[in-house]
Amino acid sequence: MFDVQTIETEGLGDRSYLVDDGEVAVVIDPQRDIDRVLDLVARRGVRITHVLETHVHNDYVTGGPELAKETSAAYVLPTGSDVEVEHVAVADGEVIEAGRLRLTAMHTPGHTHHHVSYALADGDGDAGAVFTGGSMLYGATGRTDLVSPETTDELTHAQYHSVRRLARELPAEAQVFPTHGFGSFCSATPTSGTSSTVGEQRKVNPALTQEEQQYVDTLLAGLDVYPAYYARMAPINRRGPAPVDLSMPERVDPTELRRRLEAGEWVVDLRERTAFAAGHLTDSTNVELGTNFVTYLGWLYRYGAPLTLIGESEEQVAEARRELVRIGIDDLAGAAIGDVESLADGQLLRSYPVSDFAGLAEAMSRGPVHVLDARRNDERANGFVRGSQHIPLHELADRLGEVPQGEVWVYCGSGYRASIAASVLDRPGRSVVLVNDPYEAAGKAGLEVRPSDA
Repeated sequence: MFDVQTIETEGLGDRSYLVDDGEVAVVIDPQRDIDRVLDLVARRGVRITHVLETHVHNDYVTGGPELAKETSAAYVLPTGSDVEVEHVAVADGEVIEAGRLRLTAMHTPGHTHHHVSYALADGDGDAGAVFTGGSMLYGATGRTDLVSPETTDELTHAQYHSVRRLARELPAEAQVFPTHGFGSFCSATPTSGTSSTVGEQRKVNPALTQEEQQYVDTLLAGLDVYPAYYARMAPINRRGPAPVDLSMPERVDPTELRRRLEAGEWVVDLRERTAFAAGHLTDSTNVELGTNFVTYLGWLYRYGAPLTLIGESEEQVAEARRELVRIGIDDLAGAAIGDVESLADGQLLRSYPVSDFAGLAEAMSRGPVHVLDARRNDERANGFVRGSQHIPLHELADRLGEVPQGEVWVYCGSGYRASIAASVLDRPGRSVVLVNDPYEAAGKAGLEVRPSDA
């Protein structure tokens, strides 16, 4: 029998897997911070012989080459991956044997042209599991527009047939282990559930319940923007990433921190959004360290620009550094650690109020209020606060001139993106109010306009 251990990277919505037979192990789609894998291997007392990739990843920097080198394992990628690092290319139907484990490569194009899934069996039995990467997800499929606009339609049709092949050739009881789909933008549509089988997917997966053209049209219509850093990931993975560095960045004192702020450098405050609102350094940006941290900082950051972190503790900065190396932000300019009053070193702190949708409704009842919606286009299409201006967060830095001076109330789907937007807007001449509230509360407050009402 085999055992599957999941290594979850919640901030990117991805999962890596360690599969072993009690002695020998393979790793599938490892993240760059390979210490998590090595710790798990040590706890299980197994030996890695193969590191497998389902595809060249677009949403994170792989840890595959370094893990393979560290463990003297074979590094396996699909034929056609076009990578420069030393590897073993595997084609459709080829079998990888690792101890009592047998993994059969199944070419499942769609997410990329070269994408494969790995059907797992122990001994000569039927496949008991399949590692589907960005192909068959839980109630969804991987997005098909990450390679190029010219190939999106072709890959969408391919994705449909790939998922149908998995459902046709694998037993209903085979467990499905996707890499993407737990909040990842690599999913074409929202996923559902945290575990599944091939049989269950036959009943709910759109590629298995819709006719081909309906599936294609629905998927293409649902594709919206994805993080800007995605464009950098595949080239890094093809060249081969540098060894991971999780060391603490250089400490920055208050004088140097002020110089960097005044010079317009990227200074990111990791604190919780309401703490930042209550008091922060002028010109600093708030990206709260949490589940969405790496996605949105990576989306907004200009790669190569000096980046300094403000953290309340070394542990907070270390966690942020781990998140950032996963998307190739390696060269931090430093970190200022401590309470914000000490870091201000006598300089006045800025602040802005925090409210909710009920508070916004009350303010609007008293007179005109400028409201900014920082959500994506697809969210906006389903409803919005009446009279609000729409600038998605990832466009805000380039469109600041469109936001009027004076008081601005900012909202999103939960308050997280609105807090980033508020920190970007919070400059002399403008008064910001953060709406720190789930968007569902807008309807309860009588503020929402739906498409059917427009």
